[in-house]
Amino acid sequence: MPRRRGTRQHPPAIWSRPSEAQGTTPMTKISTRRSLLLFLLLSLVLSGDGIASGLYFIDAHSQVDHQVTNLDLIIEQMDGSGVYRTILAARSGRTDQEIAAFAQQHPDRIIPSIRTKSKHYNTNKPQYYKKLGKQLKSEQFGAMAELLMFHARKGNKAPEVAVYPDDRRILFALDGALRRGWPLVIHIEFKSLTGTKRQQFMQLMEGLLDSHPGHPFVLNHTGQLDAPAVTRLIGAHANIYFLTAHTNPVIARSSDQPWVNMFDGERLTPAWKALMIRYPGRFVFALDNVWKRHWKEFYGEQIRCWRAALADLPPDVAQAVAHGNAERLWHIPPRRAD
Repeated sequence: MPRRRGTRQHPPAIWSRPSEAQGTTPMTKISTRRSLLLFLLLSLVLSGDGIASGLYFIDAHSQVDHQVTNLDLIIEQMDGSGVYRTILAARSGRTDQEIAAFAQQHPDRIIPSIRTKSKHYNTNKPQYYKKLGKQLKSEQFGAMAELLMFHARKGNKAPEVAVYPDDRRILFALDGALRRGWPLVIHIEFKSLTGTKRQQFMQLMEGLLDSHPGHPFVLNHTGQLDAPAVTRLIGAHANIYFLTAHTNPVIARSSDQPWVNMFDGERLTPAWKALMIRYPGRFVFALDNVWKRHWKEFYGEQIRCWRAALADLPPDVAQAVAHGNAERLWHIPPRRAD
């Protein structure tokens, strides 16, 4: 598929303007109002530099698998931690339609994201293009989940995936993101790459950025890159952004993967703090939850880490990272002051 820049379009989505025709019921509206009321009440009682001072979070990329049997857990955790919205995709045995239906129940809280991961993607089978194309034609979704370019094997839960940035699978998804006006979230674990392969992925990724200078590309997990490498990319490309998912000590101590840990104790390291202050528009908060333990055991602790770290930054920087950049890139209405 030829590379081209698309025209941004913003069709109506169920998470922004629900209607009775789209399946919203009176009970759904009551449930949504109750969730929002609980969120606002918590805003009044939580102290410190957190929600009480106006700081709320948007999780710009998370996933959920079928082992989280009650999806309402997600709303409960969001309410308890000051996360106003979550961009959510299906994973493993969970379907994209289940996520769309969940978002329709909570249109002001959940933004359903197109599912990109499957065995058909990994093996480059026609079903990948058919399924992704069908989702792109739907008006149910407000984002596209990350595209795996290089993903190291994660035990028995996730295989290694290697898809170069100029692969047809990537360009097909990019074309859809361009047409819908969505950032393209990409996943490359650079610390797990070495030698020529690492250089190829970096060069091809930068070529993709240069080919579409007006379109935002968001690198999940900061690409496992350290602060100097991120600084170089920011200086070279005006359209690259970095998700903070899995860059905190909660994940670092629970995983054997070489994730970047931005923290020194309860605060950001001096290098990462200086970089966020210098480039506040380039960092986007995300958790990238997937498994049940992410949604149950790790959720509140991760938010507490980030709340403490952002309290150490200038207020405008903290708000940009916590929610402002996600609102700008994904065209999300900000939380109302009332």
